[in-house]
Amino acid sequence: MDLTMCLNYYIFPDKKVFPHFYVLGWYSTGSDAQESDMHFHKALMDINESPLYVLLNPAINPAQKDLPVTIYESELHVIDGVPQLIFVRSSYTIETVEAERISVDHVAHLKPSGGSAATQLAAQLTGIHSAIKMLNSRIRVLHQYLVGMQKGDIPCESSLLRQVSSLLRRLPAIESEKFQDDFLMEYNDTLLITYLAMFTNCSSTMNELVDKFNTTYDRHSRRGGRTAFI
Repeated sequence: MDLTMCLNYYIFPDKKVFPHFYVLGWYSTGSDAQESDMHFHKALMDINESPLYVLLNPAINPAQKDLPVTIYESELHVIDGVPQLIFVRSSYTIETVEAERISVDHVAHLKPSGGSAATQLAAQLTGIHSAIKMLNSRIRVLHQYLVGMQKGDIPCESSLLRQVSSLLRRLPAIESEKFQDDFLMEYNDTLLITYLAMFTNCSSTMNELVDKFNTTYDRHSRRGGRTAFI
């Protein structure tokens, strides 16, 4: 497919539907960036002056701990007196939220036996619930101590008050706008992951049903039976 046709067919209609979204780059598969990749990269430079090129390596290396993902940027270098664009590797970091971490950990430790209801996800959530419950009990103890000190039942100690104040600064402010935004974002991410898991389960069930129907229909056709239509 011609590059101009590809851009007109895929990218420009998306810009009309999502005008606030920007094309950051493109991705491909392979072990290393090729010279032919630069042609498509230059075509994207008409939309973004500095697009990113994400290369996914499909080869499985059990000894490799990092993700098989390489991100390239284009830089203009003068080679033999001629300015040329070349790919340069760019460093990156991966940040995950709690919902993603729990889901990935659950998938990574998922056992093939589906008969038991106690999964690694339940154990993970139980551990998080226990930690939150313990934190809540400790905060209640500090609250009762401060209330008693305010009423005069407990003598005031400046050193303990400084320690409590330092501890409270480490906790997120629940009433802040940033906390509410982060909470809603993680909540929506959790709902989205749940919906995706449900759709994946439904798709798997439908695939199994189609496979069973195809197998039955194929056997019926070989026996010379009547043709069925759906």
